[in-house]
Parts: sequence; structure tokens; C-alpha cells
Amino acid sequence: MKKWLVFFALGFTFNLSFAQDLVVAKLRSETSRSIKKDADTSYWNWKTGGLYNFNLSQSSLSNWAAGGDNFNMALTSYFNYFAFYQKPRQNWDNNVDVNLGYMQSTSLGGRKNDDRVDVLSKYGYKIDSVGKLYLSGLFNFRSQVFDGYSFSGTNSTFTSSFLSPAYIILSAGVDYKPNTNLSVFFSPLTSRSTLVLNSKLSALGKYGVDPGKHVFRETGLFVTINYSNNIAPNITYKGRADFFSNYYQKPENVNFYMTNLFMFKLNKNFAATYSLDAMYDDKIRIFGANKNSPGLQLKSIIGIGYVKPLQVKKIIAKPKVMIAGNAGTTTNK
Repeated sequence: MKKWLVFFALGFTFNLSFAQDLVVAKLRSETSRSIKKDADTSYWNWKTGGLYNFNLSQSSLSNWAAGGDNFNMALTSYFNYFAFYQKPRQNWDNNVDVNLGYMQSTSLGGRKNDDRVDVLSKYGYKIDSVGKLYLSGLFNFRSQVFDGYSFSGTNSTFTSSFLSPAYIILSAGVDYKPNTNLSVFFSPLTSRSTLVLNSKLSALGKYGVDPGKHVFRETGLFVTINYSNNIAPNITYKGRADFFSNYYQKPENVNFYMTNLFMFKLNKNFAATYSLDAMYDDKIRIFGANKNSPGLQLKSIIGIGYVKPLQVKKIIAKPKVMIAGNAGTTTNK
């Protein structure tokens, strides 16, 4: 079922949203991804920073012939924190993303429209002389904070909760980086664990977990393609496509996730964004007339909001100096 929600907020935000309003559609790829870095050529061992983004949209109608809700309001927020470590042949990237959103309208009432916690850690060791191939290992944890519901009119169905589902990814493979804009990660050995700790959802066998069980584990092949670039002085594009195939259970049913994000910088603290996400998972069978079929999930959002970068800090490890002791021993200073 396709839903269109249009918000026009006097220069604030125009919002377009379609497909199912489900938390599972807002969870990012159930596989790992690369972390975008800026083009920093200075020397450092540790680099930390982040970003906070807040969007507000509101619209009101009175005697509007075209129809629509008399009142709409949507609040969305995004928090990011990163910690990067590097040595001549090694790098270790750590990233935390938190997305929260809430919307209120006269016809639909109040409900969340985004809820995601994503923790990613990736280690890479350079295995060639030109710096294009890295032997890499990945850890990814993803879940949500609040309960989620699917809606049919004003009727709601409980679909998700904290750690229900949650995804834990362990992946080992090769990362090919021909330049700073493109990354292709190939892993023939990826373990994905799906957690459903909520007893009600577990009893229903949601998200591929057997009824009454709380964990479902898969082993398969994973490929992710990441691309980011400044396509104009004030326009940035970032895209990703992820593919995962379970070796032992219907390997032809490939899980697919794609995301596209355009950011139009307006000034130091305000930016307009457009995002288009597509997701397909054969184990998420909550669509169709009987709510037991998989389906392609789509989400599109246009918005304008406040952007506040966190202060970037860089640390250079002090070299160890060896000083001879009185008894011929050495100490670090």
C-alpha cells in the first residue's frame, strides 16, 4: 500500500513519504557498510567528531478544497559520533548513528516515523603496495529504542521493540578502494544473527526466528558498494547498495538494500536533503492482503533542517624514547 504525506512549512520542510510506516523499513542494511571520511591529509593517530541534525515540519489547512489533514507536524533528529584510528598500514573506524522521529496529524494521531541505533566497527590492513586492497573485518549492531506498530487506518499492530529485532553482523573479507569516493567490500564469510527478545513477537515467529526462539543465525556471502562525491560546490551525494545471500537457506533470495542521499548546503548550519531508500528481505513477511508476504519497501524524504557539527579532535601518539638505566635496563619516558 502506498501512502503520500506532503508537508509544506513556510520555507522549513517539504516531506514526501511512501510505502509501509514500519520500523523494520527504517532499519538500515542488515549488513555492514563503509564509513565515509573527509579528505584529511594531516597526520593523526586518533580522530573524533560527529554531527547533530534536527528537522521540523508543520502544516495547517483551513477550508482547503484539495483536502488533507487540518494539522501535520513531524520532528526528526539524527546524531552521529565517530572515532577513527590509523597507522601506516592499518586503520580502525568506529561509528555510532542514532535516528529518532515523531509525527502528529489530525487523522492519524501520533506515531514515530524513525527509530534506529546503529554501531559499526571496521578494521582494515593494507595488503598491496598502492593502498587499494585491504584485508578487513567488520562488526555491526543495529536495533531500535521504542516499540513499533504498523497501521491500517487507526488500527495498529505491534511489530517491533527494543532488541526485537536486533541484528549482529560479523564479516571478514577484502575491501577494494580505487579512490576516496568508491569502496567495494566483498566477504565470502559473513555471519548474521537476528535477535527477537520480545516474547510476543518471538511466539509469532517474526523476522525469520522460529516460534518460541529468540535468535536466528545465518552464514552467507555479502557484497556492499559505497560511493560518495561532491557533485557540485554545495551538493554532496552518498549512496550504498548491499547484497546478502544465505548459503544454506534459499540462497537465490538475496537480501537487498539501497540508499541514496543528496545534501544541499544552504549556509553554515542549515541544509536541504533528499533521500531515497529501497529494501527487500524475504524473511520480513508482513505485507500483502494477508500480511504474510515479503515486499519491496520504499522511503523518500525531502527536508530542510538545522545541522551542527561536533568539534573534531585529533590526537598524535607520542613516540617512545628509550633511556638507559643505571643497571643497563631501559625505560620509557
